[in-house]
Amino acid sequence: MPHLFHIVAGATWAAAGDAYRPDTFAAEGFVHCSYASQVAGTAQQHYGGIRGLSLLEIDPDRLPAPVRVEGGFPHVYGEVPRAAVIAVHDLDQWLLTRDLR
Repeated sequence: MPHLFHIVAGATWAAAGDAYRPDTFAAEGFVHCSYASQVAGTAQQHYGGIRGLSLLEIDPDRLPAPVRVEGGFPHVYGEVPRAAVIAVHDLDQWLLTRDLR
């Protein structure tokens, strides 16, 4: 399975401790993710104009929780351990380095 990506406020990720789950986790039961090709659209639709965002790059092979693809997007049905996050990118910089045509 390809790497997964999750957009989060940098301060929220820094405070996450050993595992991360967003505020929406309690109500939804999963962590919303994207594939690399979906990040730009997700950022534009849900985070337009917000600065200071990080992009977590997640290795799905390091996740203890199942990943289900629903509506074309991957969802992690459990917390994301810090050990599963193989890189943390500045979202704006990451988008600038991609060919978004």
